[in-house]
Amino acid sequence: MSAALVAFVHHAAAFTLVAALAIELVLMRGELTPTRARQLLRADALFGIAAGIVLVVGLARVFYFEKGAAYYFHNAAFIAKLALFVLAGLLSIYPTVQFLRWRPALRGGQTPALADDTRRRIRSIIHFELAGVVVLLLCAALMAKGLGHV
Repeated sequence: MSAALVAFVHHAAAFTLVAALAIELVLMRGELTPTRARQLLRADALFGIAAGIVLVVGLARVFYFEKGAAYYFHNAAFIAKLALFVLAGLLSIYPTVQFLRWRPALRGGQTPALADDTRRRIRSIIHFELAGVVVLLLCAALMAKGLGHV
């Protein structure tokens, strides 16, 4: 597999991840219905799959396809980018757990319970993840220009 193809897969997965987060944010706005809850479960699953691909392919790029681990792990922008990605992944656990708790209600054809404070917390986390993506993109641009090398 060529470095260009691996980079394409990495970027496509990253864009998919951002799209899934944006979809989750929009779906968390209105009234929760069984249909909307299923859509949230699917968007969150897509987010998880995309995040897994970003991580695996990104690490493959670091170790096998690009400048090598020694270069990247001595770059502050890369370390910040990786830390933001890990933080976003850890934050995403809460919404995922909440969404997965809805499955029994959905199997019974019922609307899952969603307290207002839980909705606000989930929306805040998604906002934070999307803001993190913006900072992550800045780190990627700095890294691409060779800035941040320590």
